[in-house]
Amino acid sequence: MTDKTLFEKIINGDTCADIVYEDEQCIAIKDIAPQAPTHLLIIPKKPIPMLANAAPVDESLLGHLLLVACDIAKEAGISEAFRIVINNGAEAGQTVFHLHLHLLGNKKFLESNLSF
Repeated sequence: MTDKTLFEKIINGDTCADIVYEDEQCIAIKDIAPQAPTHLLIIPKKPIPMLANAAPVDESLLGHLLLVACDIAKEAGISEAFRIVINNGAEAGQTVFHLHLHLLGNKKFLESNLSF
C-alpha cells in the first residue's frame, strides 16, 4: 500500500493544518513556508499526483479549484492582484505529489523572465 501524502493526511484529519476553506471537493490551507504575505494552498480531496496526471473526468474539479481560488482571494482582500502557481514535477519545484494550487498575494510580483 502506498504511503499517504501530507495533503491526504491533512484532508483525513490525521495531521493538523491551518484550514481557511473546505467543501466537498477541496480544502485550502495556509502554507507553512509562505513565499508572500498571503500564501494559501488549494488542494483537491481527490488525490491526483500532479496536473499532468489529470484526466478528462477531472475537468470539473480543475475548474472548481480555480473558482474557489477566486473566492478565497476575494475573502482575503487580494482579488485585484494575485498569482496562482501550479508546480508540475520535481524539476518544476513540486515537493508534495498531490496536485495543489498556490494562491499568492499582498506582494508585488516582478515580471517573469519567461518568454511566451
